[in-house]
Amino acid sequence: QLQLAESGGGSVQAGGSLRLSCAASGYSYGTYSMGWFRQAPGKEREGVAAIGTDGSTAYTDSVKGRFTISKDSAKNTLYLQMNSLKPEDTGMYYCAADLELGMTATQVLGATYYGMDYWGKGTLVFVSS
Repeated sequence: QLQLAESGGGSVQAGGSLRLSCAASGYSYGTYSMGWFRQAPGKEREGVAAIGTDGSTAYTDSVKGRFTISKDSAKNTLYLQMNSLKPEDTGMYYCAADLELGMTATQVLGATYYGMDYWGKGTLVFVSS
């Protein structure tokens, strides 16, 4: 079983920055694709940024140029650097992982809840105007 634990959320003014972290534990072999998803109040969960098993990355259009996803394999930690935050970035941010071999970042980005094997409990990001 893979456990995922997000941290780094908080309240920030528009234009500010936050860095989210997702620590993975319980699965020490193989590789897996990972992604960040968010859910705003009253809206469906959406993929924000992802890393495929091939190392490729993908971003939803609204965060391109502002968010950067990265992974430190030695620390088993996934990051999301969020700059130039906007009020519409507000939401619960979730980390997710999938063990399917060959899953690309684009596939992760478009995955539904049941399309990913493991989910963290989320960290809240609030951006005030």
